[in-house]
Amino acid sequence: MRISRRAFAAAAVAVVLPLSACGSGGEGGGSSDASGKVEGDITFQTWNLRANFKPYFEGLIAEFEKKHPGTEVKWVDQPAEGYADKISADAAGGTLPDVVNVSPDLVAPLAKAGLALDLDKAAPQYRKEYLPGAWAGHRIPGLPGTYAFPWYLNTGPLFYNKSLFKEAGLDPDKPPTTYGDLFTDALRLAKKSGGKVATLANVPTIEDFGRYGVPLMNKEGTAFTFNDGKGVELLTKYKELYDAKALDPQALTATPESSGKKFLTGAVAMNPGSALDLGNFKKQAPSLYENIGITDQITSTGHVNMYVMGVMVNAQSKRKPAAVAFAHFVTDAAHQMSFAKKVAIFPSTAGSLDDPYFTEEDGTDETRVRVAAAKSLKTAVNYTPVLFSEQMKIALRNEVAKALQGKQSPKEALDNAVKECDRLLTQQG
Repeated sequence: MRISRRAFAAAAVAVVLPLSACGSGGEGGGSSDASGKVEGDITFQTWNLRANFKPYFEGLIAEFEKKHPGTEVKWVDQPAEGYADKISADAAGGTLPDVVNVSPDLVAPLAKAGLALDLDKAAPQYRKEYLPGAWAGHRIPGLPGTYAFPWYLNTGPLFYNKSLFKEAGLDPDKPPTTYGDLFTDALRLAKKSGGKVATLANVPTIEDFGRYGVPLMNKEGTAFTFNDGKGVELLTKYKELYDAKALDPQALTATPESSGKKFLTGAVAMNPGSALDLGNFKKQAPSLYENIGITDQITSTGHVNMYVMGVMVNAQSKRKPAAVAFAHFVTDAAHQMSFAKKVAIFPSTAGSLDDPYFTEEDGTDETRVRVAAAKSLKTAVNYTPVLFSEQMKIALRNEVAKALQGKQSPKEALDNAVKECDRLLTQQG
């Protein structure tokens, strides 16, 4: 896929693809035995990476083929648009490549259909090489096992406007870290500014419920549970913020771009961002740039959210030993570090985030953000359920909007959202 820092979250959780083969429960998809000689021809599919990283992948493949004489890797790259549909068609037609670049939601239906190799069975020796949260990123509720090697990660720290905090009588060097602190500070900022300064510009998403400590699904992966007491508590707090103008009035229709503009003009005190945003602030709002604080995502669980990409092995591959070896090769520590230095992503391998590249600042905006994000990734988790589709996100957002506008209670809103998400879940197969 195209690695865009701002778009990573949206692109990495593409629409869950429907599979005609869905429902086989991950069984009968071919042997999990990946032992044997690494040899033969395999096909490796990436997600819109050729345009920007052709030399990297050609070098990677050449290195693998030299290490394993008798192997040949055919690299195919698919465009970002329609990627889920392409995988679905290949899965249904029996033409799925041996090694496939996937996100957790894309691997879920493949695992259910028995087409994704269970690495806990086929390659358990590699598990310790990866961060626990990253390895767990491609587990599917209701199925045993892990269905892709973790590849690159991303997360985003929060920017905050120190001058706005100071004007409200808050310590500019101690931004909120938990939702409890956030709600307290946000109400104070709104009151002190007469409702002119909101702290947040976006309504709560499924990730917010996760970071608040709300159980999102049952263990079987058959029903959503974010309408429990804790979920209602979170939405009730957001309603309080909305009424006090501590949540921006335009939050119901906000986009990353509109939220960024609100932060740029001082109408919002906190907003997620990237090193690219810092450069923009430096040019367009020097006074804001001088007062920028960088902090972790708000979380009441002690763990921030991560987005994870993976490399899946086709369980029906006729060259399973070579496919597993190559998938591991692409995602091992050395090659992840090499890739991370070419683009602003983070390796999922254990120990890699301790490298000076991720721990030492050099005074540039890029390293300020990179170091802050890398620090939080070591214990991060992917809160978005792998079975939570784009349609489900829309359903949740619509119900949240009704609650914030007072058209229904937070409890009614979440009950309705869960009901609709459960209905959509049954349609996934």
